[in-house]
Amino acid sequence: MVPAPLLDVHPPNGPPSGEPSTGQQKSQKAMTKAERRELQEKQRAAKAAKAAANGVNGKQGPKTKEQGAQGGAAKPKPSRAPESQAKSATPAASRATEKTKAGQATTATDTMGKNQARGLLIFSHFGLPKPVSAAKGDIHPTIARLALQFSTFKITGANARCIATLTAFKTVIQDYVTPPNHTLSRHLMTYLSPQISHLVAARPMSVTMGNAIRQLKLDISGTDFDLPEQDAKDALCRKIDTYIRERIIIADQVIQETASNKIKDGDVILTYARSSVVEKVLLEAHASGRNFSVIVVDSRPMLEGKRLVAILSEAGIQCTYLLLPALGSVISEVSTVFVGAHSIHTNGAVYSRAGTALVAMMAKRHSVPVVVCCETYKFSETIQLDSFTKNELAPLGDLFSSFPNNKPRESLTLENGPNLEILNPLYDLTPPSCVTAVVTEVGVIPPNSISSIPVALGRLL
Repeated sequence: MVPAPLLDVHPPNGPPSGEPSTGQQKSQKAMTKAERRELQEKQRAAKAAKAAANGVNGKQGPKTKEQGAQGGAAKPKPSRAPESQAKSATPAASRATEKTKAGQATTATDTMGKNQARGLLIFSHFGLPKPVSAAKGDIHPTIARLALQFSTFKITGANARCIATLTAFKTVIQDYVTPPNHTLSRHLMTYLSPQISHLVAARPMSVTMGNAIRQLKLDISGTDFDLPEQDAKDALCRKIDTYIRERIIIADQVIQETASNKIKDGDVILTYARSSVVEKVLLEAHASGRNFSVIVVDSRPMLEGKRLVAILSEAGIQCTYLLLPALGSVISEVSTVFVGAHSIHTNGAVYSRAGTALVAMMAKRHSVPVVVCCETYKFSETIQLDSFTKNELAPLGDLFSSFPNNKPRESLTLENGPNLEILNPLYDLTPPSCVTAVVTEVGVIPPNSISSIPVALGRLL
């Protein structure tokens, strides 16, 4: 008796028996990419439905063997069944392996994310100190070296970073060659964009750098088209030198002359961390013959006040050095507080090294005037209400102890650990109510009139 013919129904992985799938392969070749993707989705859905019906995921082996046996009974080619079975089982096995690897990768990613999220997640938006990654685009060697110095905090301070950036751009402009069928005023802007992005990737851009780069772009866009290329590049370099000289160097000279006149004989001046402008003010006052003493308040992890104490004491100024927690024991002896600024905002808030706000608030509580020395090119037209929305993190590696001396320096370094997360915000915001006056190169301005700086400068920042 002849058995009833079997229906030719193929499972998702292909024909179950040793029957060659030439017709199916030809039809798949004839399909479009969208049709093949749709067919694959249907096959995956059918396979998932069968796995759910059997209650066991991925165990298609026995069914495949039974179907292979039926295929062998129906077709006189049993010798090719194992080969076809191996071919049909290979994609399933490979997919299972891929799922296992993907699961392991997901687990590793989750573990890494948990390790990174061990600290306070609300501070995750702070600018983190990070090593400079591979350069994207045509990066000038001078920019690459400067970015490395920024990321490792070899160059710190708003003025130092701005001068270093503009000096590096002078080298970039001199080495720049305008391609054929392009103009310098347009293509140089495109060429400088990856250079700026590389510096920002190393460390967030400061307000001073942003104002200087904005002025440089304005000068580039105003370059005369008929000017020879080398003459145009020389003119841009001269404008950069003029910006550095007028907005930083001469501005500092005017500020140090104005602020030093506020220091009298017998005064006790308190300053926090190290500001290049305040340092010049104190040296100018000492050179003028005034007899005063300085209290330098410092804090970890930067400990920049150590360098200021060394410079002032070497110049012959009587200095006292203490850390921020001891501020309350000396604030009543202080005559005036002089601090620097990273930037100053239109609402009069001063964005400076972390700890400045505490010094200013303590001084206000004891009726001690607080004088901020700040150049006008540090002015920002934005309004900032706190130091949480925007900040940076200082580098790790703080020495938490200096004793015993028989231990190596590496063992005294405080770094992140399994149960330790170090948070070192680099800046804080001093409210204008705690500032007595701001000394700039255009005069002494009260904090509630900071918004008049662009008017005093003729809208030129």
